[in-house]
Amino acid sequence: MTDYKVEAAKAALNLIKAGQTIGLGAGSTIANLITLISEKSELANSLVFTSSSFKTTANLLAHGLTVQSPANLKYLDIYFDGCDQFDKELNALKSGGGIHTTEKILASMANEFILIGDEGKFTDQLDTTYPLVIEILPAALQIVLQKLKHDHPDATINLRMSTQKDGAVISENGNLLADIHFNKLIAPDVLNTQIKMIPGIVDHSLFYRMATKAVIAGEQGIRSIYPDYKK
Repeated sequence: MTDYKVEAAKAALNLIKAGQTIGLGAGSTIANLITLISEKSELANSLVFTSSSFKTTANLLAHGLTVQSPANLKYLDIYFDGCDQFDKELNALKSGGGIHTTEKILASMANEFILIGDEGKFTDQLDTTYPLVIEILPAALQIVLQKLKHDHPDATINLRMSTQKDGAVISENGNLLADIHFNKLIAPDVLNTQIKMIPGIVDHSLFYRMATKAVIAGEQGIRSIYPDYKK
């Protein structure tokens, strides 16, 4: 049985050139890409990597690859990342890891932001399958929750709680994370601005018109998808 995530990683590998600085997100397709890169020692030794993910950074180091902190970089040639779902405009929802703030910083630094993964991630229109994740300054928690409940009374908002310790999940930036489950579709452009403008919200997990291309694998082989608003 074909592993489409491996196939997508192989296609992504072909987009990398010697001497580039590459940003990587998280997930199994990214892990496959790291393995493939490390097998090409001449290429691997010429590259510099950075990541928004603790797990990905550890994986890069375990493969002996050169890693820089995002704080030391101003520019990336390519930023590769997966997502939970993306639409024909390449608006992407990244709801799992809760590291979207750093991921957006890296994506904004990159000449190209390329989504990679299997074809099951692609849909014509984002739906309500996945929550929107928000990162909240601790001091603003109650006012943010109050504002969200006022603006979206039909939504369910869950503060992420730790299963390994008493208390809330804390982001890598020392903030809180909450999942917003909407019961109805909201236009991505409206959602992007409306949520981001609430004081106390650092950022949310909707990547609105940030990706330049998606490379996905499926039964029809490898497909490259470009945002349709640029056609």
